[in-house]
Amino acid sequence: MTEARAHIFVEGDVQDVHFRDNAHETARAHDIEGWVRNLDDGRVEALFEGTEEDVEAMIEWCERGPIKADVTHVEVEYGDPQGDLEDFEKH
Repeated sequence: MTEARAHIFVEGDVQDVHFRDNAHETARAHDIEGWVRNLDDGRVEALFEGTEEDVEAMIEWCERGPIKADVTHVEVEYGDPQGDLEDFEKH
């Protein structure tokens, strides 16, 4: 399987709507390694690493977010997998 890495920034009403909690659960279900955190400017930032299929599933999930979120834009920066992550963390 081909591995992939994506660094994303999610804009919209994405804080205080359980975005990080739901991202954490979804990432673990997809066997994704990486992290998710809130930024001071109201965005959510995340790093996903796993199979191409699972990383793309996470990006698609971020485009919707949890039910209370109102996602307006997702910026994705793809990179080469580093293999330096061991789990999925919520910061």
